[in-house]
Amino acid sequence: MIVDQAVYCDGLRHGRPATCADVRALARDRGGTAWVGLHRPSEAEFAEVAEVFGLHELAVRAAVTGHQRAKLQRFGDTWFCVLRPARYHDDLEVVEFGELHVFAGPDFVVTVRHAGMPKVARVRRSLEDRPDLLQRGPVAILHALMDRVVEDYAPVVVGLQTDIDEIEDEVFSGNPDVSRRIYELIRETVAFQRATLPLTGMLERLIADDRIELDERRYLRDVLDHARGVSEQTNAFRQLLQSILDVNLTIETKALSEASVAQNEETKRLAEISIAQNEEVKKISAWAAILFAPTFVGTIYGMNFEHMPELSWKFGYPMAIAMMLATGAVLFAIFRRRTWI
Repeated sequence: MIVDQAVYCDGLRHGRPATCADVRALARDRGGTAWVGLHRPSEAEFAEVAEVFGLHELAVRAAVTGHQRAKLQRFGDTWFCVLRPARYHDDLEVVEFGELHVFAGPDFVVTVRHAGMPKVARVRRSLEDRPDLLQRGPVAILHALMDRVVEDYAPVVVGLQTDIDEIEDEVFSGNPDVSRRIYELIRETVAFQRATLPLTGMLERLIADDRIELDERRYLRDVLDHARGVSEQTNAFRQLLQSILDVNLTIETKALSEASVAQNEETKRLAEISIAQNEEVKKISAWAAILFAPTFVGTIYGMNFEHMPELSWKFGYPMAIAMMLATGAVLFAIFRRRTWI
C-alpha cells in the first residue's frame, strides 16, 4: 500500500496530489521531485506505480518479491538500490534485519519497505526540515536513506560487542551451553556482514558517477567512511568469534580428555579390586576344598554302623587319617601349582 506520496519543489512540499499519476504530473510541471513511499505492496498495487514511473520489470519483480541481498543496479536513468537495515533487540539478544528498496530516477524516488525498519517517515520529516538538502533532488533522498541505515548499524555493533564479551566470560567459566550461543552469534554476524559489506561498493559506484554533483559526493563519502568502519568491525567480530570457538573447542577437548583419563583410572581401580577379590575367592575356595576332603572321610567313618568295612580293623583309624592327610596334600599341591594358594 502507498504510505505517503508528495512532490517537493525547491525543497518544500508542494500540493496534495491524490494519485500516483498526479504526483508524477505535478513533479514534471513544477520541475520538482516526486517521492512515493510504499509498505509491502502487492503485485497489483505496485503495478500502477511501476507504470507511472517507468520502472524496469526486473527491479519491479525484485521489489515486490523481496528477500533480496544488498545491491545497487542501474536501469537507464534510474538507480535501483536494495538496503538491509538492522536492529538489535536487547531483551532477546538477537539482530533483526529488514529490507528497503529504493528507485531513484531523474525527478522521482520510490521507496518500498518490507519491514518495520527503517522508519522512512522519519527520514522524510528530517529532510523536510532541511529544504537545502531536499532541493538537491533524488540523490539527496537516496543519500539520506543510506545514511539512516548506516547510522542504525551502530547500536547493532554495540550489541554484538556486548554479546561477544559475555561469551568470552562464559567460555572460561565452563558454561556447557556456550557452544550453541557461539554458533548463533556467528550466524548473526555473518548475516550482518552480508548486509553491510556490499554498501561500500554501492557507495563507491555512486561517488564515481559523473552525473552526481560534487557536494553530494562529499555527503556520500561521509556515509562511505561510516560504512567501511562498520564493515571492518563486523569482519573483526567474525574473526574474533572464530578464535573464541577454537578456544572453546580446545577447552572442551581438554575437559573431555581429563574426564576420560579419570574414567580410565576409575575403571583400572575397579578392575584391580575385582582381581584382588577373585584372588581371595580362589584362596577361600582352595582351602574350603582342602578342608572338605578330611571332613568327608571323617563324616563317613563317624557314622559307627555295625557293618562297615574296616570298622573293626586294627589299622582302620590310621588309614582314615592317612586318607585325610593324603587328600588334603594332593589338593594343596594342585592349588599351589595353579597359584590359587
